[in-house]
Amino acid sequence: MGFFDKLFGKKEKQTLDEGLQKTKESFFTRVGKAIAGKTTVDEEVLDELEEALVSADVGVETTIAIIERIEKRVARDKYLHTSELNAILRDEIENMLKETGAENIRNFEVPEKKPYVILVVGVNGAGKTTTIGKLAHNFKKAGYSVLLGAADTFRAAATDQLNIWSERAGVPIVKQGMGADPASVAFDTVQSGLSRGTDVIIIDTAGRLHNKTHLMEELSKIKRVMKKQLPDAPHEVLLVLDGSTGQNALEQARHFTAATDVTSLAITKLDGTAKGGVVLAIANQFKIPVKYIGVGEKIDDLLLFDSHEFVDSLFKENA
Repeated sequence: MGFFDKLFGKKEKQTLDEGLQKTKESFFTRVGKAIAGKTTVDEEVLDELEEALVSADVGVETTIAIIERIEKRVARDKYLHTSELNAILRDEIENMLKETGAENIRNFEVPEKKPYVILVVGVNGAGKTTTIGKLAHNFKKAGYSVLLGAADTFRAAATDQLNIWSERAGVPIVKQGMGADPASVAFDTVQSGLSRGTDVIIIDTAGRLHNKTHLMEELSKIKRVMKKQLPDAPHEVLLVLDGSTGQNALEQARHFTAATDVTSLAITKLDGTAKGGVVLAIANQFKIPVKYIGVGEKIDDLLLFDSHEFVDSLFKENA
């Protein structure tokens, strides 16, 4: 059984619980205040809940959608006690996450047709290089051969960092000098991957947003040169977002989804923040499945996202 099709084990669940602890404490403090002294779910309770969700970085648009779902339940059931609110809120959040297609990721496997090419995008500082290194480690642990491509040639540090992660994960890397054409690096990486018979190719890209048009042109060029050797590449465009930045992560998602066809999300740094609600906001607003979440610094702290386990950890009562 490989990394990508195993069920959550005890270790992974504990890591997730610990990683979401700050978000859970903040979230439930706010929800608790919303229903304090109330017995039924009325308009006042819903208004307080709406404010609590927005404060937890769930975002206005997603919050309104959740409140509307709860209002339908209230209208249907006529009378709801506040004690039932947590269960209803949990159900609606989990359903919303499932609607993004996140559940389809559970049985993900590298296709028989190899190499499988992943193009990784995201701003500098979001944890992009770290995520690539952790991905490489986990693919290798699952029995796949991996090759990294250092196509972020805009910063010398980006190649150096990726090189460190390639050594840590024990996988080879293709790189050129600073200022080299990113598309050229991508071309060489795919060419090398094909000659080596590599299973998975992961290519880093520049993480700057000051000029969206330039970013779009660069990513388009990278895709074009890869397709010359592998017509269906890239097979996946993974956007890495820093969960600790809250609503700023939503803004980054808007820029990158406008610049390229993002197919999956990795949300990092959730262990050090109370803003984990942004996972729901991003998944719901962009209808792109969250595939991975980062909940720690260790090489094994990149978890395959599971909406049920995520919501369970968020709502679990402390022992």
